[in-house]
Amino acid sequence: MIKRREFITVFGGAAAAWPLTASAQQAESVRRIGYLSPGQSVPPIDGLIIEALRQLGWIEGKNVLFEHRYAENDADRLARMAAELVGLNVDVIVARGTLGPLAAKRATATIPIVMVSSGDPLASGLVASLARPGGNVTGMSLMAPDLGGKRLEILKDMLPALSRVAILWNAANPYPAVVFRETESAARKLGVEVHSAEVRTLGDFGAALEIVVQQHPGALITVEDPLTMNYRNQIAEFGAKTRLPAIYGLREYVDAGGLMSYGANYPDQARRAAVYVDKILKGASPADLPVEQPTKFKLVINLKTAKALGLDVPPALIARADEVIE
Repeated sequence: MIKRREFITVFGGAAAAWPLTASAQQAESVRRIGYLSPGQSVPPIDGLIIEALRQLGWIEGKNVLFEHRYAENDADRLARMAAELVGLNVDVIVARGTLGPLAAKRATATIPIVMVSSGDPLASGLVASLARPGGNVTGMSLMAPDLGGKRLEILKDMLPALSRVAILWNAANPYPAVVFRETESAARKLGVEVHSAEVRTLGDFGAALEIVVQQHPGALITVEDPLTMNYRNQIAEFGAKTRLPAIYGLREYVDAGGLMSYGANYPDQARRAAVYVDKILKGASPADLPVEQPTKFKLVINLKTAKALGLDVPPALIARADEVIE
């Protein structure tokens, strides 16, 4: 029979241990998410995934921690940062674009990787199949059939006499290369001459834009990726200075002063990517989660920019737009 004093001692010791045990369990329940971007930080875009995860119950500092890594368009730095996240043993890596997931996949074959707006996951070797990825990578693809052709058609609707177009694209990224080839194919059918202006680093933009001037195009197409996204303000300024109509892949370029954008609905992609992260943190395998292609596209037109360029936007095109900035 336990004496009263001994019982109090035992009970008190156990009670004293409970907070420690509870704290340990709470610490163990905090998950760690790596966020890897080949470009610079773009707060509106980066914040979309964090907000979407918050709505799913993953609160930063409470039950999840984020490890943010931005490679500033430096390929060597991107590889090092991917290795850093693997070394931290994060639970999942959220990787932007095509180059981000590729770097993460080279760094680990076991930690789940969720792509956000990857260009062409199949052609770039990120997954074996869209329906059954089969490895540690899944998520959202930015690619849709003939996206480049549809942008060129929109330009023709805006500028019926368009006969020559310049394409500004990152030749170091597989996705813009696919869009460039698609646009070339569509241009042949539409009787439009295509001129290439390639960049690979931020230091290439000055020369590339000078090439555009020399080509005397009637319009400019900028293919979206982290590199051109980080230079979007300067590209928009270039368009205003040269009075060159342009179309882009994401509305952020239009917010910077660009004329039009047509592409996947990025907020929707971010929300869907957060759902994948949620499923993986709850035990799902990325190998069994199909890669999703975009189903929602947005045409955004900046009427202020159109007015500054002296353009009359056809009423039919305005009627097609999902958003008009006045």
